[in-house]
Amino acid sequence: MITVIEVPDYNDSFSRVVLSGKEYLIRFSYNFEGDYWTFGIYDHNRTPYVQGIKIVPNSPLNFFYLCHGLPEGLFGALSTKQTIGRKDFQEKNAQFIFFPKEDVLKLRRDLFG
Repeated sequence: MITVIEVPDYNDSFSRVVLSGKEYLIRFSYNFEGDYWTFGIYDHNRTPYVQGIKIVPNSPLNFFYLCHGLPEGLFGALSTKQTIGRKDFQEKNAQFIFFPKEDVLKLRRDLFG
């Protein structure tokens, strides 16, 4: 089941999330100069698993960051826009999601047998 993760209306924030049965901290940061968001995944001590991943719409964001400790699945940002600006999450023009691995595999089986 896809999990929608709320992006707080702050330029830099940490939020607690439970993904695949484990608690993580997720950090969202907004870059004013480049007009884009980044995110990172941290343990409970704020030690990063990954950080500074640019959020681009409709693409698996952690595809090249499948390292030990991360929740098994894909992070993404769904949007009809080409880029995601400062207010797009709050104005519902974009949603940040986590798609668990088991659901990705089920979708693949359903589509391709």
